[in-house]
Amino acid sequence: MNILFFLTPKEDVAHVEETDTMRQVLEKMEHHGYTAIPLLSVEGKYIGTITEGDLLWFLKDRNFPDLKLLEDMPITSIERRRDNKAVKIDESMENLFDKVMNQNFVPVVDDKKVFIGIVTRKDVLAYLGKKAAAQA
Repeated sequence: MNILFFLTPKEDVAHVEETDTMRQVLEKMEHHGYTAIPLLSVEGKYIGTITEGDLLWFLKDRNFPDLKLLEDMPITSIERRRDNKAVKIDESMENLFDKVMNQNFVPVVDDKKVFIGIVTRKDVLAYLGKKAAAQA
């Protein structure tokens, strides 16, 4: 088995780009109901993960500015406290499982670090649950 079995491709993953503003990111996360979202460069490379916590600390440190001010704040001005660690497409399943235990999703990149999708903890657990049920 390889990572492609679990992969949700980029076109099916909500993500933000480094050129997006704080307001755009907030609205995208709210729309999708996500607590964390991949941050990509304009070239499509995985930069890191933006979380609700990152956004809250940013807003708190600036005394919760007016929403209009967030339209001019680039998302890259936010300090990210913990990025989800990415794996390459040919990563071992053990390394994937190690990361998925500690992250809600694992970004998957190609050899040039271009983001190609994610593996979610939910998908891995569903697979393992079905496998365990079949053996019972």
